[in-house]
Amino acid sequence: MNRAYLSLRTHDVITLNDAELFGRLASHLPFALEPLQRTAWNYQIEHLRTLARELPNAHAFMEFLIPRMGRRADLILLTNGILFVIEYKVGASHFDRSSLDQVYGYGLDLKHFHETSHGLPIVPILVATHAPHNDDLHVQWDDDGLARPLSVNAEGLLQAIHHVCRIQNSPPIDAAAWEAGRYRPTPTIVEAAQALYQGHAVEEISRSEAGAENLTSTADYVANAIEVAKHNKHKIICFITGVPGSGKTLAGLNLATARQRAHSDEHAVFLSGNGPLVDVLREALALDAVARASETGTSTSKVKEDRRAATFIQNIHHFRDDALVSQDSPVEKVAVFDEAQRAWDAEQTSKFMRQKKGQLDFSMSEPEFLLSVMDRHQDWCAIICLVGNGQEINTGEAGIEEWLCALERNFPHWQAHIPNGLAYSCRLTNCVTAPELHLATSLRSFRAERLSEFIGHVISGDAAAAREVKGTLSNFPLYITKDLEQARHWLRTKRRGGERTGLLASSNAARLKPHGVFVKAKIEPAKWFLAPNNDVRSSDALEDAATEFDIQGLELDWTCLCWDANYRREGDQWQALQFKGTRWQAVNHERRRAYVANAYRVLLTRGRQGMVVFVPEGSNADATRSPVVYQAIYAFLKNCGFDDLGDINSDFDSCQNLPDQKAESPQFRGLQGVSC
Repeated sequence: MNRAYLSLRTHDVITLNDAELFGRLASHLPFALEPLQRTAWNYQIEHLRTLARELPNAHAFMEFLIPRMGRRADLILLTNGILFVIEYKVGASHFDRSSLDQVYGYGLDLKHFHETSHGLPIVPILVATHAPHNDDLHVQWDDDGLARPLSVNAEGLLQAIHHVCRIQNSPPIDAAAWEAGRYRPTPTIVEAAQALYQGHAVEEISRSEAGAENLTSTADYVANAIEVAKHNKHKIICFITGVPGSGKTLAGLNLATARQRAHSDEHAVFLSGNGPLVDVLREALALDAVARASETGTSTSKVKEDRRAATFIQNIHHFRDDALVSQDSPVEKVAVFDEAQRAWDAEQTSKFMRQKKGQLDFSMSEPEFLLSVMDRHQDWCAIICLVGNGQEINTGEAGIEEWLCALERNFPHWQAHIPNGLAYSCRLTNCVTAPELHLATSLRSFRAERLSEFIGHVISGDAAAAREVKGTLSNFPLYITKDLEQARHWLRTKRRGGERTGLLASSNAARLKPHGVFVKAKIEPAKWFLAPNNDVRSSDALEDAATEFDIQGLELDWTCLCWDANYRREGDQWQALQFKGTRWQAVNHERRRAYVANAYRVLLTRGRQGMVVFVPEGSNADATRSPVVYQAIYAFLKNCGFDDLGDINSDFDSCQNLPDQKAESPQFRGLQGVSC
């Protein structure tokens, strides 16, 4: 895979004419060349010649792939030991926030995921070609050597590069070695969906080192199983399991997009009962498609892209309801069911069908009914179930056992493909086990692969084991505070570029209301996850908290979990409670206790880069907010290894008052968790 469409020393630019340079770029383009792209490249080639005359020893990469984002940076320039990431907005007369976040995101991607860029000073630059001249070239460095984006017009780019080179002395960069460095991107599920939807392969946007390679192995195994079923005209169901954040949803999206591209007659579909996930992914795909079309001059509309996204990602309940109306086989031959463990058991499904759909004699569980719908196909079909362990969070969620029982009772002619770890549950005669169907490595938090293990010990109440794992999480900040404003302040200092922050809370965290966290006020998931940070509905506004139902299957970069008394310490055990009327009541049913524990498990594993937990002080004047209860929670989490956020606040305050020369130097790194 060519990371850059064009890679050459600036000294060699003068040896090639414009047509040769343009031809090299166009030869890599996987789709028709649009007029806007032609205009942009002609402009950039001319501008590159200007840079090359003044920087003869630099190395230029045009259209360099940024895998996590599924986009290409216009120009990367290596000179004087500095990596410049340059994004052109040809014809633009101002510097808009989304473009600044875009080029900042490119820098973050290189800093986090490109091995040979980790230790380099990286300077993102936005070039709005027709903007007024900007004399303010003050360079602000983050603590990892990434600069905040500079904003210049076309004439100011060379001046900005010279300015940075004067104030920053770094060893020369070997361009060939840099280009050959391993890329290990870890996209959010939204970024992954956008990239896959646009035709990128999963290998381009996901990590490939040992431990994460089975993401590709899983895709290959399932694709082969589908082909065999198709050839032999039989029906199969594949279960994909994995630890939180291991890429189950990514694997499912990859399978659905790959089948759509290569086998459009199968009408592969990604189905999820997770309403917020469906809303967010659909909106993200539509907005991204419209934005890309605008960049290339292609004609489309939001309505058209909404409709297109809706055929690819569907709410499983709508799929179910359509099957109630008609007895025909569905058009879809391949159905990917996300979070299959959340499908309802027979009791919950029958209750819903009676009360909401008028189906008085309905007696099937949701897995059994969905199997029966796909079983209407006369020849072949395939179901892929994505199963998260320990993530059942709502009444009536049946877990994987109900799928297996339904197969055993009524669908013995289906062949089940099951990961080795579930072999003990498999009572089926027509069953194949395969290690490729389990994803064992967490990819969500690229900074801490053992985060889910740490959270598992916290939820199980084993502080010693949690503390031991915490010692390995040196790159993943885990803080605790009794001051919510302090937590908000920390989140705002951490967010860079297009990164997302947000407040989280359990859906029954009823007594956080005095602190302005009102979980009964429903968020708009698409706005909360996708709106810019100046929108008060955005997660970045840090006003509205998302619950486990809003955020399961999704993620943020930096999170604050607001912990209430519904999951509290009693002696050396966790106790689950619910708030009813005016008081807390113990949850006695074992499964419902598990829902509360799983809710906190989900909330604690939503952060990709760091987390702070807010535990209130409580109030002696309010029996529902006993300080003793909250202090016990706080003390246990501290014992697990969460650090007190107050210990770094004074460090941050002193950092804000540094002399300018220190603030401009990437050699000044500040203290842990502090960005200067």
